[in-house]
Amino acid sequence: MEKNIGTVDKALRIVVGLVLISLVFIGPQTAWGWIGVPVILIALFGWCPLYKVLGVSTCSKCKTAE
Repeated sequence: MEKNIGTVDKALRIVVGLVLISLVFIGPQTAWGWIGVPVILIALFGWCPLYKVLGVSTCSKCKTAE
């Protein structure tokens, strides 16, 4: 898997993932907050399947390698 997520994108995904997971424990307390888990995992791996399908990459190091 070639990384296609840049540093800023990765940080934003982690923050959004943590906010979503926090919704499980505070706020509406619905199971929808668990959507944050795959968001964080995608950020940690640095590879987004949707980006792959769309041919998008926010990783500047990866763009120069092509």
